[in-house]
Amino acid sequence: MKTFKFSLFLGIILLFTSCKNELKTTDFTLKGFVFGTTYKITYLNGTQNFQKPIDSLFRLVNKSLSTYIPTSDISKINNGDTTIVVDEMFAEVFKKSKRIYNETDGFFDPTVGNLVNAWGFGPKNEKIDLTNEQVSNQMQFVGLHKVELQNHKIVKENPKIYLDFNSIAKGYGIDVIARFFNSKGIANYLIEIGGEIRAKGTKKNNNPWLIKLVNPTENTNGYKTLNLSNKSMATSGNYRKFRISEDGKKYVHTINPKTGFAIESNLLSASVIANLDCADVDAYATAFMAMGLEKTKAFIVKNNSIKVILIYLNEDGNLEEFTNYTYN
Repeated sequence: MKTFKFSLFLGIILLFTSCKNELKTTDFTLKGFVFGTTYKITYLNGTQNFQKPIDSLFRLVNKSLSTYIPTSDISKINNGDTTIVVDEMFAEVFKKSKRIYNETDGFFDPTVGNLVNAWGFGPKNEKIDLTNEQVSNQMQFVGLHKVELQNHKIVKENPKIYLDFNSIAKGYGIDVIARFFNSKGIANYLIEIGGEIRAKGTKKNNNPWLIKLVNPTENTNGYKTLNLSNKSMATSGNYRKFRISEDGKKYVHTINPKTGFAIESNLLSASVIANLDCADVDAYATAFMAMGLEKTKAFIVKNNSIKVILIYLNEDGNLEEFTNYTYN
């Protein structure tokens, strides 16, 4: 009789535990504003709304890496504070930047910050039309090889060197959220911040995550459809973010770290698609815009695992495409 009672009691416990573990799941879409742009995050079969922890993660990224926040670590470092002990986020982004700086022969260079500001595309909004002499003077502060990370502190050859990770931090922010989802067992998601994307798994009914590439002309319709399941994508372009000086010259936001100038080329946009962190493809996209069409083609020949869609104007002013990406 005691054995029967014990078995019945155990069965009730197991039934209760089983019901408790079968939590209801639903699909979530979160939207908002971060890093100076909008975001949209979709994840499937979630058991809770992760808005609050995601907001907290965004705040941590900003606190570490945003040049638009005066109290961030990078702002303090740029203002000459040599006592800042950087966090793991800063250290990871710095190390990635160093690697891609070397891989791209310096065409990805976060030390162009002073020139970004001077040409009018940074938080200082200076909008100076620099002379050749002024550009030459600023170039002495350009070169990521002049900056090191030692004992969790940034060491510069010259205190005037200005770090600007905005061309990689947005992608990194996406990676931070992706890692959070992975830790929570979320198998299907798409994270988009300002056009940079990282996707995992599939949408409903095992359909792939499909997006439309933006057409870099006045026509705002989608250019082509891309399958981004289990991939990251970033696009850099000068067709939207530019300014016209008083004398009619057009200056683009991509600064060539080799010359210091912000001059438009025939390459309108560079989209990078790869099974890599979004921070990586974000940085490559920036580097390719600085490289220009021919140098990027040569880079891709040697690094064919990185897929690109380069949209440019030919000699007749017509839109053309170079790609090693297979549309599907």
